[in-house]
Amino acid sequence: MDMLDIHATTQSRELLEVETSRLADLLSIHANKDGSYESKRISGLYFNRYSKVEKADYTHTMYWPTVGIAAQGKKVIEVGNEIFEYGGSTIFVAPVALPVMMKTIIASPSDPFLGVGIYLNPQRIAELVPKVFPQGLPKVSQRSPGYMLPGDLGFIHAVARLVDCLSSSSDSELLAPLIVDEIFIRLLRSPIGVFVAETVFVESNVQRVAKAVRWLHEHFAQPLKIPELADMVHLSQSSFREHFKSVTSMSPLQYQKALRLQEARRLMLSGHMDAITACRMVGYISDSQFSRDYSRFFGSPPSRDRNRWR
Repeated sequence: MDMLDIHATTQSRELLEVETSRLADLLSIHANKDGSYESKRISGLYFNRYSKVEKADYTHTMYWPTVGIAAQGKKVIEVGNEIFEYGGSTIFVAPVALPVMMKTIIASPSDPFLGVGIYLNPQRIAELVPKVFPQGLPKVSQRSPGYMLPGDLGFIHAVARLVDCLSSSSDSELLAPLIVDEIFIRLLRSPIGVFVAETVFVESNVQRVAKAVRWLHEHFAQPLKIPELADMVHLSQSSFREHFKSVTSMSPLQYQKALRLQEARRLMLSGHMDAITACRMVGYISDSQFSRDYSRFFGSPPSRDRNRWR
């Protein structure tokens, strides 16, 4: 690399740091309380702010189809057996809904973790895919449940402009939808864009898995019948299992179990429900099996976990 290339690279890195810092400043204004919450003005936009490191427990949650940026601080995201470190202007993309474990590892009251995300809109992305891929989608062999992209100046600049639209009601109404389209186009043109495009491409294997994932979310309390689910998405049982695991890093049974256990915990912690009632509500027949699965998933039995969080 000659001196001109080194200078250009250094300048590009500095511009990226400046734009990421600007995004963090905007987030500190509009995300002024700890937690994860959606914008009321711009549909599909949400914020994460955390002012302390989580030393012990991971947070179990659903990560909906999203593209997000960590403008300040760092988190660890676990999906199945895969671990992603999310920070330093990196971009994280989850093309399908995933049960994940997350943990804030760099944050403080003076420099909190600040993240921003945009939920992927399948209808809008489907309209943009033919424009970005006019010759059709290239073939893909290796898939992942989540993808990390290095910080991109144009992408972060677009997200900063979107967040800045919150300062004006007219900008939120008129400009924000155009900027969201720009963000989706930049995502589709990125190195992992084809993986996002696959989720809306009719009859692609990923789109079939996404359809199965939606069914599981709507019917997770029902008994899981792989032959019927595979038939619903027009795949053989072996192909369905293979593609489901390549997209989510979990088997369909593991995915359903994660949904059931997360919902049971929500019912117990926020709905003031006892463990046996929650167990039945999410589809378990055996109390002992529920307790074993819950203990393995969350690290302690239902009653102890409920009392600890209270």
